Amino acid sequence: MSKKHTLFLLVLFLYSCAPVSPTPILLPPSTLPPRSPSPPETETLSLASGYGIRGTWYSLYFTDPDDPDAQTKRGGPDSLLAAAIDDAELSVDVAAYSMSLWSIRDALIRAHRRGVKVRVVMESDNLDRSVPQDLIEAGIPIVGDFREGLMHDKFVVIDSSEVWTGSMNFTVSGAYRDNNNLICIRSVKAAEDYEKEFEEMFVENLFGEDTAAETPNPVFSVDGTRLEVYFSPDDGVEARLVSLLEEAQENVFFLAYSFTSDALSETLMRLSERGVTVAGVMDTQQAHSNIGTEYDIFLQNGIDALLDGNEDGLMHHKVFIIDEQIVVTGSYNFTRSAETRNDENVLVIHDPDIARFYLEEFRRIYDEGK
Repeated sequence: MSKKHTLFLLVLFLYSCAPVSPTPILLPPSTLPPRSPSPPETETLSLASGYGIRGTWYSLYFTDPDDPDAQTKRGGPDSLLAAAIDDAELSVDVAAYSMSLWSIRDALIRAHRRGVKVRVVMESDNLDRSVPQDLIEAGIPIVGDFREGLMHDKFVVIDSSEVWTGSMNFTVSGAYRDNNNLICIRSVKAAEDYEKEFEEMFVENLFGEDTAAETPNPVFSVDGTRLEVYFSPDDGVEARLVSLLEEAQENVFFLAYSFTSDALSETLMRLSERGVTVAGVMDTQQAHSNIGTEYDIFLQNGIDALLDGNEDGLMHHKVFIIDEQIVVTGSYNFTRSAETRNDENVLVIHDPDIARFYLEEFRRIYDEGK
């Protein structure tokens, strides 16, 4: 063999061994389920910034950072929550990781001044922001967690009859710069679940690992729709999500601000191997900076994972859409901290109509992904 031939083979061998950065495998348009019309019993809601839908027992809102009106910081999903607080007659309980929205501040102070019982639980690291301090000055009691794990919940219970939750922090960024969802569930049973969790924190000063699995109605129905309510770290959320995902037959779509859970990623890869369509969008900054991020692993295993295209804010959703029938939403990032240390809330909705709206949000964010 000539020296020239030997050198050629050596270069070929070295080239074949060089690491290759994986690239996203984009879904062909036909792979995404076709759009379908909204059910007749729903009402499209008009927001200055964002978009929403109202059904017989729920209201659902999405932020829209691309909307030019988002720059005004008015008329987003927070305006609907503020209006609901203005309608409160008895009580408003707020569990908030952070607060900077004047709309929510003003509505809570108005409620307090007209005699409504207003209580707040917050992540103590964010208590020194101006809005919480304004609430304290107005006489509204706020309890901080004062512990290493995060009080990461985002929910409001009004008059023991409706719950507002989702991925949206009650901040200007959360409502206008970040991609988020906010859903209102009009259900006494849902309110009972979230009030029980709130009381553990506000009254008993129990946070994180100190809490116990005492959700009164973990599974119940509203107008024929099955709902599941879980709180972390006491309810074994990760195991339930794994079992839900393993039941997928056709497709799983996800929107993930932070994704470091090996159990969840391994489940998605098993689904992909058996022919289930799996696709997702992840927040760019978190995918690049997280220790243990699943982004590269997804790409290396043929999972269609994109980075989000929101240049000015966060892709902050924590959502699974399973077989276009089931939606998982709430405050729970797909991480070890969310499973074992933080106070988190998770809502599982078995409803194809609601899944359709979340799928439309997925399409919008996926189309902007990279």
